[in-house]
Amino acid sequence: MTQALARRLVGEFVGTFFLLAAVVGSGIMAEELTSDIGLQLLQNALATAGVLAALILAFINVSGAHFNPAVTLTDLAMGGITRGAAARYVVVQVAGGILGVIAANVMFDLPAVEWSTRDRSDTHLVIAEGIATLGLLLVIFLVVRAGDARLVAFAVGGYIAGAYYFTSSTSFANPAVTVSRMFSDTFAGIEPASVPAFLVAQLIAVGVAVPLVRFLTPTDA
Repeated sequence: MTQALARRLVGEFVGTFFLLAAVVGSGIMAEELTSDIGLQLLQNALATAGVLAALILAFINVSGAHFNPAVTLTDLAMGGITRGAAARYVVVQVAGGILGVIAANVMFDLPAVEWSTRDRSDTHLVIAEGIATLGLLLVIFLVVRAGDARLVAFAVGGYIAGAYYFTSSTSFANPAVTVSRMFSDTFAGIEPASVPAFLVAQLIAVGVAVPLVRFLTPTDA
C-alpha cells in the first residue's frame, strides 16, 4: 500500500467516524433536550447536515470525502477509483462508522454497544431509502461534474437536512451509516433485522444512479 493510499484511507476512516458520532450523538442529545419528536428530528437533521458539510470541506482534498460506500461504488463504476482502493474505502468507512457510534454512546454515558430495537422494516421505509440514496448520489456527482467539487459540501449538507424530512426513513442514504446505527439503541438506531433491506435499496440506487449520471452529463457536453 502506498503512503498516498494510506493517507486517503485514514481520511475516510476519520471522516466517517466523526459523521456517525454526529448522527448518533446529536440524536441522543435531542432526546435529552426535548420529548417533542418533531423538534428531536430538527435538531438531529441540522446537526448532521452541518457536521457533514464541514467534514466534506475538511477531507475533500484528502480522500475525496466519500464517507459512504454508495458514493465509493458509484465512483468505481464511473472510473474515479480503482477496485482495490474502493474495497479498502468500504472497509474503513464501516469500521470508522461503528467506532463513531460507540464513541457517541460512551460520550453520553450509555453502554458502548447496545443493539438497536428500533424497527424500520416497513416497505415504505425501504422504498424511501432507495429514493434518498439516489437523490444523494445525483446531487454529489452532478455537482462535481458541473466543475466545482467544493460546492458538494453545501449541496450535500442541504440535501441531507431536507431529506431527513421528505423521506419517511429520515434518509440514511449510506450503507456504512446503516450498519453502524445498529450499535445504538437510541433515536437514530435501526434494529439489525431491518438493515439488509435498507442495504439492498441503497445498492439498487447505485445501479440506477450510474447510468442516469452518465446520461445527464455526457462526456462531450
